[in-house]
Amino acid sequence: MQDLRVLRRTWDDIDAEETRLLRRMTLADGLRMFTLLYEAYASRLRAEEPAYLIEREAALIERQRRLLRLAAWLKAHPDECRTVLA
Repeated sequence: MQDLRVLRRTWDDIDAEETRLLRRMTLADGLRMFTLLYEAYASRLRAEEPAYLIEREAALIERQRRLLRLAAWLKAHPDECRTVLA
């Protein structure tokens, strides 16, 4: 049981560190991370069922479009961004 408590405590520390790092991540960092993950897994996605792939790719394109709009809005409204994240 002691090992389980240590593991849980360690996992809580990992979660806290992940949260801290994600909060420091900029939108550009997020877009880079998304691109790297997509490139890493794109071949697996292409191997899936074509109908599902078309739907998934359309969703990814829409998500990228929304992220770019968000990046433009954040750039145009830097003060509002600080208020929301505070």
